[in-house]
Amino acid sequence: MLKKILITIVVVIAAILIYASTKPDTFTVERSAVIKASPEKVFAQINDLHNWQAWSAWERKDTNMRKTHSGAASGVGEAYAWEGNSDVGKGSMTIVESIPNQKVKIKLDFYEPFEGHNMADLVLQAQGDGTQVNWKMYGPMALVLKIMGVFFDMDKMIGKDFEEGLANLKVLAEK
Repeated sequence: MLKKILITIVVVIAAILIYASTKPDTFTVERSAVIKASPEKVFAQINDLHNWQAWSAWERKDTNMRKTHSGAASGVGEAYAWEGNSDVGKGSMTIVESIPNQKVKIKLDFYEPFEGHNMADLVLQAQGDGTQVNWKMYGPMALVLKIMGVFFDMDKMIGKDFEEGLANLKVLAEK
C-alpha cells in the first residue's frame, strides 16, 4: 500500500513538472486605462519614483515598508529599493529609459519572496482630451514560476495590482 502511494506521488509530481515545462519561457502582464489628463501631467507622476507612493497599489500593501531612493532625482538613473512584508517582498526598480510624455521603462529586480529580473513599460498616448496609459511587465519565466503557474494565474494576481495602481493614478492625475 505504501509503495502504491509513493508511486502515485512520484507520478503526480512528474506530471506537474512535465506540464510546467511546457509553459512559455516568458511572461507578460499588461493593463491599460484612459486618464482625463494631459500626457505631461501623467508623465510627471510616473517619471519620478518619489511620486509612486501616492498611487502604486504595492505602497498600500505595507505602509511600514522600508524604502530608499538613489541615483538621479527623476528619470533615467533614478532608483527605488524596498523591503517590506510578505505582500511586497524585497526588491528594487531603476528607470532605464524616459521619453518625455511618451514612455518610462523600468528594470525590476525582485529578491524576496522569489528572485526575478523583469522589465516594465509605461507607455502614454494622447487620446482626445486624455491619455491612454499602457502598463506592461514582462520577463523570463523560471521553472519555479512555471510550476507556480500550474496552480496560480500570474496575470490575475499581478494584473489586479496594475488595475488598482492605474485607478489610483487616474484619480491623482485628474485632480
